[in-house]
Amino acid sequence: MSLNSLTYPLQYEELRLKSDSEITLDVDRIDERMNSETDFAGIIGRSSCLRGVLRLVETVAAGDSTVLLLGETGTGKELIARAIHRLSPRRDRPFVKLNCAAIPTGLLESELFGHERGSFTSAVAQRIGRLELAHQGSLFLDEIGDIPLELQPKLLRVLQEREFERLGSARTQKVDMRIVAATHCDLEAKVLEKQFRSDLYYRVNVFPIHLPPLRERPEDIPLLVRHFVQEATRRMRKTIDTIPSETAEALIRYRWPGNIRELENAIERAVILSPGPVLRLSHWDLKSRLTPGQNTDRHQTLEEVERNHILATLKETRWVLSGPSGAATRLGLNRSTLSFRMKKLGIARSVDSSPSPQVPVQVPKRGLVPL
Repeated sequence: MSLNSLTYPLQYEELRLKSDSEITLDVDRIDERMNSETDFAGIIGRSSCLRGVLRLVETVAAGDSTVLLLGETGTGKELIARAIHRLSPRRDRPFVKLNCAAIPTGLLESELFGHERGSFTSAVAQRIGRLELAHQGSLFLDEIGDIPLELQPKLLRVLQEREFERLGSARTQKVDMRIVAATHCDLEAKVLEKQFRSDLYYRVNVFPIHLPPLRERPEDIPLLVRHFVQEATRRMRKTIDTIPSETAEALIRYRWPGNIRELENAIERAVILSPGPVLRLSHWDLKSRLTPGQNTDRHQTLEEVERNHILATLKETRWVLSGPSGAATRLGLNRSTLSFRMKKLGIARSVDSSPSPQVPVQVPKRGLVPL
């Protein structure tokens, strides 16, 4: 299969160098059949870094090795996982996915392994877990870095022995499946912090594939814009066929911290707000809501996010903790709880953050007040 058949033949340089005030989108020229006939449906782009990813996918899909997809949120890890399954000998068997971050810790074990009736209070019937559903197929474990430590040894056993037991059952079941895992976390850092088992990490990290963020694929943005405009106009029964050149350049220059998912949402909003056939995009849609100075290339820990949020609120309230306009009220906390969190996170009021004392102005008894 040639990679040339996987992407749209758009002349990106022509789009960049076009000097007209508006650029014709030619939405109807996008051939969806070209993508659906390949095993890379939904993956749009022709950048060198994306083509390198697709080559790795073609290489590893033919075997049965565990694949670890690495990349920021919104880079299309699930699409790549589906492509691996479609190119594999298991293509006619189930593709089962499980988002490990979206399920509470107490329910994740049951979702993964299944349970017998009566194994716990709310187990009123037998439940088949995702492992059994993926038998002879592929199991996509999204956000595997969020699996709790107490569950990791059981997953490690599945990877090593290909066997498990349902909750409440003593019968061992064999399972034949391919694991494709994904995470936006730094798993090596989690291993050093004792939040992820090293033996599980080495079992999962057999064939890692790093998905590049959208800011490293600027030549793919016009292709994605065309695709998302087409999808949005089809759903809303609208007609949009042109985009102002300054808007196109702004889309290419923007850093896209939310990657492809953020781009899709921005285009959908623009289609909704555009009154005519010209795509109108507000500059506010391309203004990052992230805290100034935040490093978008590194995933923050929950503690860092909480600390930054409390600090920002304290600055807004001029370090006033209590009262109707204080930081505790804005954060939805009691004053004592906020003080405890500040102490735990090492937040202390510096001299620079203290408000300047108000110096009273001496008003003379007669005459004007000096400026």
